[in-house]
Amino acid sequence: MQTKGINHLALVCRDMAETVKFYTEALGMPLVKTVGLPDGGQHFFFDCGGESLLAFFWWPDTPPQAPGVASVKHFPSEPKTAVGSMNHVAFHLDEGELEASVARLQAAGVEVSVPMVVNHDDSPMGVAAAVHEGVWVRSVYFRDPNGIMLEFAAVLRDFTAADVAHAPARAVGAAMGARVTTTG
Repeated sequence: MQTKGINHLALVCRDMAETVKFYTEALGMPLVKTVGLPDGGQHFFFDCGGESLLAFFWWPDTPPQAPGVASVKHFPSEPKTAVGSMNHVAFHLDEGELEASVARLQAAGVEVSVPMVVNHDDSPMGVAAAVHEGVWVRSVYFRDPNGIMLEFAAVLRDFTAADVAHAPARAVGAAMGARVTTTG
């Protein structure tokens, strides 16, 4: 079996009308399918490019959001979320469009995380103040009206075998949230 990519990612929103407005107007993603659910909820799909969809569920009795548990509390100072949660959604964007995306988001009233464009590299800090040959992706981070952290990501180079340089970490102990160590 070989998957062919992501069909859709399904998230939960607090207000479908607000969510439709944000994704269609601020991000320019067409609403392509709507479903009325038998329990009174809704399931709407947006075309986010590359033959992929971003979907949202809405129910009148959805539990409230839980920042720091099910969503990022604050980026970049508190980026962790709970096991099994979704941390953020990243959309491909051409590097030449990053600065314009910041302006478009701000014009739509969307707060963009500082620094506006993050240069990710393989240094111990994982970020660089300026673009250099070691920067592998540049990103813009922001939130939707539901508190979901989103990212526009421009990958600058192809990955090679050298990009897989860390042993996977293992949890120590049986309790959730246990201390993690790395092997190797």
